[in-house]
Amino acid sequence: MQGQPQTPEQAGAVADAVKGNWVDRLAPPATRPYLRLSRADRPIGTWLLLIPCWWGIALAAAAGTPRWEDLWLILGCAIGAFLMRGAGCTWNDITDRKFDAAVARTRSRPIPSGQVTVKQALVWLVAQTAISALILFSFNGAAIVVGIVSLLPVLVYPFAKRFTWWPQAFLGIAFNWGALVGWAAHAGSLSAAPVLLWLAGLVWTLFYDTIYAHQDKEDDVLIGVKSTARLFADRTGQWLTGFLILTVALFEVAVLAALLPAGVGGGALVLALLAPIALGAHLLWQLRGLDIDDPDVCLRLFRSNRDAGLLAALFLAVAAIV
Repeated sequence: MQGQPQTPEQAGAVADAVKGNWVDRLAPPATRPYLRLSRADRPIGTWLLLIPCWWGIALAAAAGTPRWEDLWLILGCAIGAFLMRGAGCTWNDITDRKFDAAVARTRSRPIPSGQVTVKQALVWLVAQTAISALILFSFNGAAIVVGIVSLLPVLVYPFAKRFTWWPQAFLGIAFNWGALVGWAAHAGSLSAAPVLLWLAGLVWTLFYDTIYAHQDKEDDVLIGVKSTARLFADRTGQWLTGFLILTVALFEVAVLAALLPAGVGGGALVLALLAPIALGAHLLWQLRGLDIDDPDVCLRLFRSNRDAGLLAALFLAVAAIV
Protein backbone atom coordinates (compact mmCIF):
# COMPACT_ATOMS: atom_id res chain seq x y z
CA MET A 1 0.00 0.00 0.00
CA GLN A 2 1.42 3.34 -1.04
CA GLY A 3 1.70 6.23 1.39
CA GLN A 4 -0.02 9.56 1.08
CA PRO A 5 1.26 11.78 -1.76
CA GLN A 6 3.63 14.51 -0.69
CA THR A 7 2.52 18.12 -0.60
CA PRO A 8 4.56 20.65 -2.61
CA GLU A 9 6.11 21.81 0.66
CA GLN A 10 7.19 18.25 1.55
CA ALA A 11 8.63 17.42 -1.86
CA GLY A 12 12.41 17.62 -1.68
CA ALA A 13 12.46 18.30 2.07
CA VAL A 14 15.63 17.18 3.85
CA ALA A 15 15.19 14.39 6.39
CA ASP A 16 16.85 16.08 9.39
CA ALA A 17 15.37 19.55 8.86
CA VAL A 18 12.76 20.84 11.28
CA LYS A 19 9.35 19.87 9.96
CA GLY A 20 7.39 22.78 8.57
CA ASN A 21 10.43 25.07 8.40
CA TRP A 22 10.17 28.34 6.51
CA VAL A 23 12.03 27.08 3.43
CA ASP A 24 9.61 24.20 2.90
CA ARG A 25 6.57 26.39 3.57
CA LEU A 26 7.32 29.88 2.30
CA ALA A 27 10.31 30.01 -0.07
CA PRO A 28 9.58 30.13 -3.81
CA PRO A 29 9.84 26.56 -5.16
CA ALA A 30 12.74 27.38 -7.49
CA THR A 31 14.85 28.63 -4.59
CA ARG A 32 14.20 25.76 -2.19
CA PRO A 33 16.94 23.37 -3.39
CA TYR A 34 19.56 26.12 -3.05
CA LEU A 35 18.33 27.25 0.35
CA ARG A 36 18.36 23.63 1.48
CA LEU A 37 21.88 23.32 0.13
CA SER A 38 22.81 26.28 2.35
CA ARG A 39 21.02 24.67 5.33
CA ALA A 40 18.65 27.63 5.57
CA ASP A 41 16.05 25.08 6.67
CA ARG A 42 18.35 24.21 9.62
CA PRO A 43 19.42 27.54 11.17
CA ILE A 44 21.37 26.08 14.10
CA GLY A 45 24.60 26.08 12.09
CA THR A 46 24.26 29.79 11.35
CA TRP A 47 23.82 30.48 15.05
CA LEU A 48 26.86 28.39 15.97
CA LEU A 49 28.95 30.30 13.40
CA LEU A 50 27.58 33.69 14.45
CA ILE A 51 27.76 33.41 18.23
CA PRO A 52 31.60 33.45 18.45
CA CYS A 53 31.54 36.62 16.29
CA TRP A 54 29.28 38.27 18.85
CA TRP A 55 31.47 36.99 21.68
CA GLY A 56 34.49 38.65 20.07
CA ILE A 57 32.72 41.97 19.47
CA ALA A 58 31.24 42.09 22.97
CA LEU A 59 34.45 41.15 24.75
CA ALA A 60 36.44 43.73 22.76
CA ALA A 61 33.80 46.37 23.56
CA ALA A 62 33.92 45.45 27.25
CA ALA A 63 37.69 45.88 27.20
CA GLY A 64 37.42 49.19 25.37
CA THR A 65 34.49 51.44 24.61
CA PRO A 66 31.24 50.41 22.90
CA ARG A 67 30.64 52.39 19.71
CA TRP A 68 27.63 52.94 17.48
CA GLU A 69 29.62 51.27 14.70
CA ASP A 70 29.37 48.04 16.69
CA LEU A 71 25.72 47.80 15.63
CA TRP A 72 26.85 47.35 12.04
CA LEU A 73 29.45 44.82 13.13
CA ILE A 74 26.73 42.84 14.91
CA LEU A 75 24.39 42.98 11.92
CA GLY A 76 27.15 42.47 9.35
CA CYS A 77 28.40 39.40 11.17
CA ALA A 78 24.86 38.01 11.28
CA ILE A 79 24.40 38.39 7.52
CA GLY A 80 27.92 37.14 6.86
CA ALA A 81 27.42 34.11 9.12
CA PHE A 82 24.26 33.16 7.22
CA LEU A 83 26.02 33.47 3.88
CA MET A 84 29.33 31.86 4.85
CA ARG A 85 27.62 29.02 6.67
CA GLY A 86 25.65 28.51 3.46
CA ALA A 87 28.81 28.63 1.37
CA GLY A 88 30.57 26.22 3.71
CA CYS A 89 27.66 23.78 3.64
CA THR A 90 27.54 24.00 -0.14
CA TRP A 91 31.24 23.18 -0.33
CA ASN A 92 30.78 20.38 2.18
CA ASP A 93 27.93 18.86 0.17
CA ILE A 94 29.92 19.06 -3.06
CA THR A 95 32.86 17.21 -1.55
CA ASP A 96 30.73 14.76 0.46
CA ARG A 97 28.09 13.96 -2.15
CA LYS A 98 29.06 10.26 -2.38
CA PHE A 99 29.18 9.85 1.40
CA ASP A 100 25.84 11.66 1.77
CA ALA A 101 24.21 9.32 -0.73
CA ALA A 102 25.21 6.36 1.46
CA VAL A 103 23.83 7.71 4.76
CA ALA A 104 20.12 7.55 5.57
CA ARG A 105 20.03 10.97 7.28
CA THR A 106 21.78 12.80 4.42
CA ARG A 107 20.74 11.10 1.19
CA SER A 108 17.80 13.52 0.90
CA ARG A 109 20.17 16.52 0.62
CA PRO A 110 19.90 18.44 -2.66
CA ILE A 111 22.94 17.04 -4.48
CA PRO A 112 22.60 13.29 -3.74
CA SER A 113 18.81 13.52 -4.24
CA GLY A 114 19.30 15.16 -7.66
CA GLN A 115 17.66 18.51 -6.87
CA VAL A 116 20.89 20.40 -7.68
CA THR A 117 23.81 19.49 -9.93
CA VAL A 118 27.42 19.93 -8.86
CA LYS A 119 27.87 22.73 -11.41
CA GLN A 120 24.83 24.58 -10.07
CA ALA A 121 26.12 24.12 -6.53
CA LEU A 122 29.48 25.62 -7.50
CA VAL A 123 27.78 28.71 -8.96
CA TRP A 124 25.75 29.05 -5.77
CA LEU A 125 28.92 28.70 -3.71
CA VAL A 126 30.62 31.54 -5.58
CA ALA A 127 27.57 33.80 -5.28
CA GLN A 128 27.34 33.38 -1.49
CA THR A 129 31.07 33.89 -1.03
CA ALA A 130 31.06 37.05 -3.17
CA ILE A 131 28.29 38.69 -1.17
CA SER A 132 30.03 37.72 2.08
CA ALA A 133 33.19 39.38 0.81
CA LEU A 134 31.35 42.65 0.26
CA ILE A 135 30.29 42.63 3.91
CA LEU A 136 33.78 41.71 5.13
CA PHE A 137 35.33 44.54 3.10
CA SER A 138 33.17 47.04 5.00
CA PHE A 139 35.14 46.15 8.17
CA ASN A 140 38.61 47.44 9.07
CA GLY A 141 41.82 46.10 7.56
CA ALA A 142 42.65 43.76 10.42
CA ALA A 143 39.25 42.08 10.27
CA ILE A 144 39.54 41.74 6.49
CA VAL A 145 42.87 39.94 6.75
CA VAL A 146 41.63 37.66 9.53
CA GLY A 147 38.46 36.91 7.58
CA ILE A 148 40.32 35.99 4.41
CA VAL A 149 42.58 33.59 6.33
CA SER A 150 39.45 31.80 7.59
CA LEU A 151 38.88 30.40 4.11
CA LEU A 152 41.71 27.90 4.60
CA PRO A 153 40.10 25.86 7.42
CA VAL A 154 36.75 26.10 5.62
CA LEU A 155 38.27 24.49 2.54
CA VAL A 156 40.05 21.77 4.53
CA TYR A 157 37.26 20.76 6.91
CA PRO A 158 35.19 18.50 4.58
CA PHE A 159 38.23 16.31 3.95
CA ALA A 160 39.20 15.96 7.63
CA LYS A 161 36.92 12.99 8.27
CA ARG A 162 38.89 11.07 5.65
CA PHE A 163 42.28 11.30 7.40
CA THR A 164 41.73 12.01 11.12
CA TRP A 165 39.56 10.82 13.99
CA TRP A 166 39.24 14.48 15.00
CA PRO A 167 37.29 16.20 12.18
CA GLN A 168 35.35 18.02 14.91
CA ALA A 169 38.56 19.88 15.76
CA PHE A 170 38.81 21.15 12.18
CA LEU A 171 35.17 22.26 12.37
CA GLY A 172 35.97 24.07 15.62
CA ILE A 173 38.88 25.89 13.99
CA ALA A 174 36.61 27.15 11.21
CA PHE A 175 33.37 27.75 13.11
CA ASN A 176 34.94 29.85 15.86
CA TRP A 177 37.11 32.02 13.63
CA GLY A 178 34.46 34.67 14.05
CA ALA A 179 35.74 35.34 17.58
CA LEU A 180 38.95 36.61 15.96
CA VAL A 181 37.10 38.53 13.23
CA GLY A 182 34.69 40.13 15.70
CA TRP A 183 37.45 41.22 18.07
CA ALA A 184 39.60 42.58 15.22
CA ALA A 185 36.63 44.42 13.70
CA HIS A 186 36.16 46.36 16.94
CA ALA A 187 39.71 46.63 18.26
CA GLY A 188 41.65 46.88 14.99
CA SER A 189 44.18 44.20 15.98
CA LEU A 190 44.49 40.83 17.71
CA SER A 191 45.90 39.91 21.11
CA ALA A 192 46.00 36.93 23.46
CA ALA A 193 42.39 37.43 24.61
CA PRO A 194 40.64 36.72 21.29
CA VAL A 195 42.94 33.76 20.63
CA LEU A 196 41.96 32.28 24.00
CA LEU A 197 38.32 32.99 23.20
CA TRP A 198 38.73 31.20 19.86
CA LEU A 199 40.28 28.21 21.63
CA ALA A 200 37.38 28.12 24.09
CA GLY A 201 34.96 28.06 21.18
CA LEU A 202 36.98 25.33 19.48
CA VAL A 203 36.67 23.07 22.53
CA TRP A 204 32.96 23.94 22.78
CA THR A 205 32.60 22.70 19.20
CA LEU A 206 34.29 19.44 20.16
CA PHE A 207 31.58 19.10 22.82
CA TYR A 208 28.52 19.78 20.68
CA ASP A 209 29.67 18.24 17.42
CA THR A 210 30.65 14.98 19.12
CA ILE A 211 27.05 14.80 20.32
CA TYR A 212 25.88 15.53 16.76
CA ALA A 213 28.17 12.87 15.27
CA HIS A 214 26.64 10.14 17.41
CA GLN A 215 23.59 10.31 15.11
CA ASP A 216 25.59 8.87 12.22
CA LYS A 217 28.07 6.55 13.92
CA GLU A 218 26.60 3.32 12.53
CA ASP A 219 26.57 4.61 8.95
CA ASP A 220 30.03 6.12 9.46
CA VAL A 221 31.39 2.67 10.33
CA LEU A 222 30.00 1.22 7.10
CA ILE A 223 31.40 3.95 4.84
CA GLY A 224 34.68 4.45 6.71
CA VAL A 225 34.13 8.01 7.95
CA LYS A 226 36.01 8.97 11.11
CA SER A 227 34.66 11.08 13.99
CA THR A 228 35.19 11.75 17.67
CA ALA A 229 31.88 9.96 18.31
CA ARG A 230 33.38 6.75 16.95
CA LEU A 231 36.72 7.41 18.64
CA PHE A 232 35.28 8.05 22.10
CA ALA A 233 32.44 5.49 21.88
CA ASP A 234 31.31 4.53 25.40
CA ARG A 235 33.83 6.99 26.92
CA THR A 236 32.03 9.92 25.32
CA GLY A 237 30.70 11.19 28.66
CA GLN A 238 34.18 11.36 30.14
CA TRP A 239 35.56 13.23 27.13
CA LEU A 240 32.64 15.67 27.08
CA THR A 241 33.15 16.39 30.76
CA GLY A 242 36.76 17.29 30.00
CA PHE A 243 35.69 19.50 27.09
CA LEU A 244 33.17 21.27 29.33
CA ILE A 245 35.80 22.07 31.96
CA LEU A 246 38.36 23.20 29.38
CA THR A 247 35.83 25.39 27.55
CA VAL A 248 34.91 27.24 30.74
CA ALA A 249 38.55 27.57 31.84
CA LEU A 250 39.76 28.97 28.51
CA PHE A 251 36.79 31.35 28.33
CA GLU A 252 37.46 32.63 31.85
CA VAL A 253 41.14 33.24 31.06
CA ALA A 254 40.13 35.03 27.84
CA VAL A 255 37.90 37.38 29.83
CA LEU A 256 40.66 38.10 32.34
CA ALA A 257 43.22 38.61 29.56
CA ALA A 258 40.90 41.11 27.90
CA LEU A 259 39.61 43.09 30.86
CA LEU A 260 42.35 43.19 33.49
CA PRO A 261 44.98 44.92 31.27
CA ALA A 262 42.28 47.44 30.32
CA GLY A 263 41.63 48.22 33.98
CA VAL A 264 38.06 46.92 33.87
CA GLY A 265 36.75 45.74 37.23
CA GLY A 266 33.67 45.81 39.41
CA GLY A 267 30.33 44.80 38.00
CA ALA A 268 31.54 44.67 34.39
CA LEU A 269 34.26 42.17 35.26
CA VAL A 270 31.87 40.04 37.32
CA LEU A 271 29.28 39.97 34.52
CA ALA A 272 31.89 39.02 31.95
CA LEU A 273 33.21 36.23 34.17
CA LEU A 274 29.65 34.90 34.50
CA ALA A 275 29.48 34.37 30.72
CA PRO A 276 31.54 31.15 30.67
CA ILE A 277 29.83 29.95 33.84
CA ALA A 278 26.44 30.29 32.18
CA LEU A 279 27.76 28.46 29.13
CA GLY A 280 29.21 25.70 31.28
CA ALA A 281 25.98 25.28 33.24
CA HIS A 282 24.09 24.71 30.01
CA LEU A 283 26.67 22.19 28.81
CA LEU A 284 26.34 20.35 32.12
CA TRP A 285 22.57 20.19 31.60
CA GLN A 286 23.17 18.71 28.13
CA LEU A 287 25.60 16.16 29.51
CA ARG A 288 23.14 14.97 32.13
CA GLY A 289 20.43 14.41 29.50
CA LEU A 290 22.65 12.79 26.89
CA ASP A 291 21.89 9.34 25.47
CA ILE A 292 24.47 8.64 22.76
CA ASP A 293 22.34 5.79 21.39
CA ASP A 294 19.26 7.96 20.83
CA PRO A 295 19.65 10.08 17.66
CA ASP A 296 16.64 12.25 18.53
CA VAL A 297 18.14 13.15 21.91
CA CYS A 298 21.51 13.88 20.29
CA LEU A 299 19.94 16.19 17.72
CA ARG A 300 17.86 18.01 20.32
CA LEU A 301 20.85 18.60 22.60
CA PHE A 302 23.02 19.67 19.69
CA ARG A 303 20.45 22.27 18.65
CA SER A 304 20.24 23.57 22.24
CA ASN A 305 23.78 24.94 21.91
CA ARG A 306 22.33 28.05 20.31
CA ASP A 307 20.86 28.93 23.70
CA ALA A 308 24.10 27.98 25.48
CA GLY A 309 26.15 30.31 23.31
CA LEU A 310 23.63 33.14 23.47
CA LEU A 311 23.66 33.00 27.28
CA ALA A 312 27.38 33.75 27.23
CA ALA A 313 26.91 36.46 24.60
CA LEU A 314 24.25 38.13 26.74
CA PHE A 315 26.51 38.38 29.79
CA LEU A 316 29.37 39.77 27.68
CA ALA A 317 27.06 42.33 26.04
CA VAL A 318 25.74 43.58 29.36
CA ALA A 319 29.31 43.76 30.70
CA ALA A 320 30.21 45.94 27.71
CA ILE A 321 27.50 48.51 28.34
CA VAL A 322 27.43 48.81 32.15
